[in-house]
Amino acid sequence: MTTKPRAKKYRIRRNGPLGNGRPRAAADGMAGAVAGAAASPMPETVGAMASPAPAPAPAAAATAVAQAAPAAAPEPAPTPRTERPVDQDITEIRREGLTGRQLRMARRVAQKHGLAPTSDFDAVRLLRKQGIDPFQRSNMLELVVSDGPGQPQEAPPQLPQTVRQGGAGLPATPMPASISPAEQVMHIQQDIARRRRRRMVTMLSRLAAFVLLPTLVAGIYYFRIATPMYATKSEFVIQQAESQMSGGLGSMFAGTGLAVQQDSIAVQSYLKSRDAMRRLDADLGFMAHFSQPQIDPVQRLDPDATSEAAYRVFERTVKIGYDPTEGILKMEVIAADPETSAAFSEALISYAEQRVDGLTQRLREDQMSGARASFREAETRVEEAQNRVLELQERLGVLDPVTETTALMSQISSFEVQLREKRLQLDQLMDNARPNQARVDGVRGDIRRLENLVAELRASMTESTTGTDSLARVSAELRIAEADLANRQLLLQQALQQLETARIEANRQVRYLSLGVSPVAPDEPTYPRAFENTILAFLIFGGIYLMISMTASILREQVSS
Repeated sequence: MTTKPRAKKYRIRRNGPLGNGRPRAAADGMAGAVAGAAASPMPETVGAMASPAPAPAPAAAATAVAQAAPAAAPEPAPTPRTERPVDQDITEIRREGLTGRQLRMARRVAQKHGLAPTSDFDAVRLLRKQGIDPFQRSNMLELVVSDGPGQPQEAPPQLPQTVRQGGAGLPATPMPASISPAEQVMHIQQDIARRRRRRMVTMLSRLAAFVLLPTLVAGIYYFRIATPMYATKSEFVIQQAESQMSGGLGSMFAGTGLAVQQDSIAVQSYLKSRDAMRRLDADLGFMAHFSQPQIDPVQRLDPDATSEAAYRVFERTVKIGYDPTEGILKMEVIAADPETSAAFSEALISYAEQRVDGLTQRLREDQMSGARASFREAETRVEEAQNRVLELQERLGVLDPVTETTALMSQISSFEVQLREKRLQLDQLMDNARPNQARVDGVRGDIRRLENLVAELRASMTESTTGTDSLARVSAELRIAEADLANRQLLLQQALQQLETARIEANRQVRYLSLGVSPVAPDEPTYPRAFENTILAFLIFGGIYLMISMTASILREQVSS
């Protein structure tokens, strides 16, 4: 049994504006199909217009090839029929909920078939009107066409409109079908360039409004309007004199910066205080000087300005810095003319010197008051000791216990000598065989009287008699009173010496101010520094604009995400 070959009918594809540009003859396609069918059976494929049919006989192959030639002619237009409105069809397509990828694929398929849709939804409508399913896989594969045997060529890139699912699509700009892909890409690049130029113009406008214009205003002020100001610079240091009363570890730091660091900081704070500003205004008219009409409005002080406004000008015009490593105070005073600037600087230095003297005034007064109190107390103690000695002398009747003791001991010694003599005389009388009894009794009476007298004298030195104290007690009390008097007199001498030393220290200057750089009036204006201030204003305005722009971009990105 002979198997008849089956031939496959193929729809002849027209070359659209996005094709490869080489026309293909329908007869060549049909001849190739018949030759392939005669060689081997062709598998069935699914196409948009393909339908299986029985292959013709070999005798009819030539007839089929001859009849395939007119197939390349354009098909006749379909008969007109009543159609629904386009808007209604597009509305129904939108209700289907197609994704952006499906809509872009539909536009590509429509352009492949030579259609000119005005939007993605219109592409779906036109394809369905032509009887083509835009979402069929075979139509998607036809987007890659062959430029030769075995060499697929990708279609030129298109940029269809992206439409969100369920959203209202915006109509795309209609493109004539005769425009080439290169021209379309050129149109897109021109549109991107226009957007970039518009954004660049917007950015430059913002920079000009928020950075360049304020910088220009600042430059005009510094170069044309600002009043020239003169600055007088000076340097001074606070030194400490070596104290005669100092000693120990405190003397190790005498004369160094550590010893006067607190004084230097205190003077710096005072020169920047409101008290110094008021003294300067009362002495040299600080507020009146900066209220002159020739000063520009930015730096000028109102005639009826408050003390706080004047103090703000004072802080801006008087600059004081302290270097703790070297202990040097650096001061810069700014005024509208050089003579006034130098006068202000000299006045502030005199205020600083007075403040340095005042820092140690209380210490010196305290030292003087303490020395005076100690001296007065020592004097009182000495007076009390002297009164006590006098009272003991008057009460005991003894002027000098040493003298009294010496006189009494001399009497006892003389009486004891007489007693020894009487005893020798008695022994002499008793050596006789027949002594004179009267003389013996007289000598014995003298001996007895001398012994009683010596005993009484000795008893008066150690024992209290009626109404009087013993000489030993009297001597002890007087010696204690005299020792206390001697100690009080020594303390009185020390207090007097301390008082004299404190008086010397109080009369001389312990802290003093030494000028390293004297204030000299300048001959050229120091401020304003127009170029530096203009550059600084540009950097400040640019930084502010950059921070605000970055903050706005971050917030916009966070809100839109």
